[in-house]
Amino acid sequence: MPTLSSIIVDSLVVLHLVFIVFVLLGGLLVLWRRWVLYLHVPAALWGILIEFLDWRCPLTPLEQYFRQFNELPYQGTFVDHYILPIVYPAGLTHDLQIFFGVSVLAVNILIYGCLVVKYLRRKESNQSSGNHS
Repeated sequence: MPTLSSIIVDSLVVLHLVFIVFVLLGGLLVLWRRWVLYLHVPAALWGILIEFLDWRCPLTPLEQYFRQFNELPYQGTFVDHYILPIVYPAGLTHDLQIFFGVSVLAVNILIYGCLVVKYLRRKESNQSSGNHS
């Protein structure tokens, strides 16, 4: 049976993964709700800076803190096998972190570029339909 600390660690790892996905693809949510932009841009910048500058995410020491309370290392959980390797890939080097940072930057430039084009087309369409009235 999982201990409270193992549940907390698993929850933090899942939260970490959700944040990583949000950093990478959160710009797509701006299509759904425009206000997400105000959450996503700082999160994406933070994620890019963490990779470029080799900073440590605050969730990592928190996870490590709660791991120390596990009496027995539980193995075989979904989180250990499927999520942990995504959040903390084996063989992570600074060059790989730079690649991840560039990838996040490129994906977000693409997403926000599409959003800007869509906005400009909509604005142009509204102006041209207003002139013909």
